[in-house]
Amino acid sequence: MNFLKLPFLVKLTLVVISIIGLGYLLVLGQSILAPFFLAFLMAMLFLPIATFMERRLRFPRTVSTMASVLIMLTILTGLIYFFGSQLSSFSKDLPHLRMQFNTVFNNLQHWVSDTFHVKIDEQLDYLNQGLSKLLSSSGVILGFTFGIFSTGLGFIVFFILFFIFILNYRRILNSFIVTVFNEKHKASVQEVVNEVRVMTKKYIIGLCLQVFIVSILTSVVLSILGVKYAILLGVLTGLLNVIPYLGICISLLISCFIAFATATPSTCIYVMIGYIAVHIVDGNIILPFVVGSKVKINALFSFVGILLGEHLWGIAGMFLCIPAIAIIKIIFERVEGLKPWGKLLGEEEKPNKKKKSYKISKNITLKEMD
Repeated sequence: MNFLKLPFLVKLTLVVISIIGLGYLLVLGQSILAPFFLAFLMAMLFLPIATFMERRLRFPRTVSTMASVLIMLTILTGLIYFFGSQLSSFSKDLPHLRMQFNTVFNNLQHWVSDTFHVKIDEQLDYLNQGLSKLLSSSGVILGFTFGIFSTGLGFIVFFILFFIFILNYRRILNSFIVTVFNEKHKASVQEVVNEVRVMTKKYIIGLCLQVFIVSILTSVVLSILGVKYAILLGVLTGLLNVIPYLGICISLLISCFIAFATATPSTCIYVMIGYIAVHIVDGNIILPFVVGSKVKINALFSFVGILLGEHLWGIAGMFLCIPAIAIIKIIFERVEGLKPWGKLLGEEEKPNKKKKSYKISKNITLKEMD
């Protein structure tokens, strides 16, 4: 078969046009594609459970799918109830929070006036009034926080339906992906599909474990420091940690905000130190030993992905962009012509680097994943 050879500028133009067209389609189909991709990730997570019920318990495909849906809905309902009850209690501390900030701003006003002899009373009064209005409106804060975890009833309905369909018709989807290519490439395509499925499943499971471990570590640190709502802040930190670098900074600001309102200003410094310690443990132990290095994305493309995800799909895009880039990286590394792009998305390779391992006990050794 003869392939048409095009000049470099023509190829570059076609690539740019394709990227723009793909971006437009992503924006246009946000209400469908966002829940579909989230459902795909959750289906990969629940795939071992559904397979176990079908092979070991001899459940029909429909029964195993519905059982997986019930398990997922139970977990989702528990999370919504947990955050709802915690946020309801947190709203009661908003008046105290307003008083704390008023006191600090008044002290700051006197300090600046005495030290620099600058008349800034009107400016500080304006800031004080604006902050007081913001903190007096519990609906603004609660509405913003709730918006992080919920993008509407329609999103949830589409997500559940897509989850059911993907789990129930996974073999048909797999067969379509394999048969749509040329016959001579069928074996290699099937191998790539299997590798992507396995690596994606491992990545999603590892990501969930990372969220769980970071949530526990943060909750313990905040409980030791005496910060109120330590468990709520710990779970929130674990979820936001899915967004590299930016997520831990957002959760740190929220924790310092609440620590300042419910404890003392000096507690904020200890909270910052605690978060830095958790981030170091996460980056050097949890991430390489639980998630693995093959799907680790470098900071540049993580940040670019977060910006693009937020621009395309809003808050949901910020959470979904990192798993999406990780899956794209996995595919690129297994397609011959796209391997350089896969390396570009990942971290710098160190060929002589030995895998870390820690001996927990005589029979248990923790080894760094690939």
